[in-house]
Amino acid sequence: MNPGIIFLVEDNPNDEALTLRALKKSGILNEVVVARDGADALDRLLCAGAYADGKSSELPALILLDLNLPKISGLDVLRRIRQEGRTKLLPVVVLTSSDEDEDIIGSYRLGANSFVRKPVEFRAFATAVGQLGLYWLLPNKIPPPTGVRRSN
Repeated sequence: MNPGIIFLVEDNPNDEALTLRALKKSGILNEVVVARDGADALDRLLCAGAYADGKSSELPALILLDLNLPKISGLDVLRRIRQEGRTKLLPVVVLTSSDEDEDIIGSYRLGANSFVRKPVEFRAFATAVGQLGLYWLLPNKIPPPTGVRRSN
């Protein structure tokens, strides 16, 4: 994955399509890479499994993470992202239909940068996704990859 890429971890095809449409409607033209389960997401981010060759070793600018995922839950994906030196500082926005306090608290405890409940109505959803993309991709500055030092 390249910087500037949005990594969407979403198993629901309808929510995936709505997210892509909302980003486009907001003028966010960044490439979006999609993982449809937690295991695939971790393999891509950690260069494991089918991605062990390292060809997709560059990290995304933003991760949009659903919580209710097959194979490995979104909270477990978040936990692993934060445990790995290479990925621990990536911006992760939990974008989910859950409104459970335990999911909100758990997401923040595990290091989520933001928790956003998916609105049911498309216009509200498009607005929320557009604002997320505009903030996390434009004014927000992400740290350089771990191990990279800047000269003074």
